[in-house]
Amino acid sequence: MAFKKILVALDHSLQSPIVFERSLEQAKAEGGQLMLVHTLRLEAEMPTGPFMGIGTIADVDLYGNLRRLQQERMQQDLEKARTWLQTYCDKAIAAGVPAQLDCQVGEPSVRICEIARTWNADLIVIGRRGHQGLTEVVLGSVSNYVVHHAPCSVLVVQGIAPVLEETEAATTAVSSP
Repeated sequence: MAFKKILVALDHSLQSPIVFERSLEQAKAEGGQLMLVHTLRLEAEMPTGPFMGIGTIADVDLYGNLRRLQQERMQQDLEKARTWLQTYCDKAIAAGVPAQLDCQVGEPSVRICEIARTWNADLIVIGRRGHQGLTEVVLGSVSNYVVHHAPCSVLVVQGIAPVLEETEAATTAVSSP
């Protein structure tokens, strides 16, 4: 099966460049195109309880100001993310691969699957950080959700082991008799 429409799910982790490069290789080999996607998690509502009084006009004004500041911050974060994604988009285009980007707010796992469905993706390429056990339960697993809910094939690029572990393993191997 040829993968012509490849959705690339990127975050700001250390493995994003590897996920991108793997996607770029796939697109070049298949004559495909890339959709570079980043999703910002919607921040929970600002806690306003301690600031709120008994329902005065000042409380409504304070809440409105806090809400406006939250929305402005989200817009700034979206712009930063679009600029960051654009660097990857430019690299793909320079390599002769058509590319576009999409940056949204929401739950990353759900948004990735929705974008893949809407764009009619043939393949999703996503990274895996390698969380296990309680860490995975607490932090969730975007890649696991995508694998089980995607409307197309999914390529999971394994996460990078922390440098500290690699250094310790090398030291142990060298110092062992």
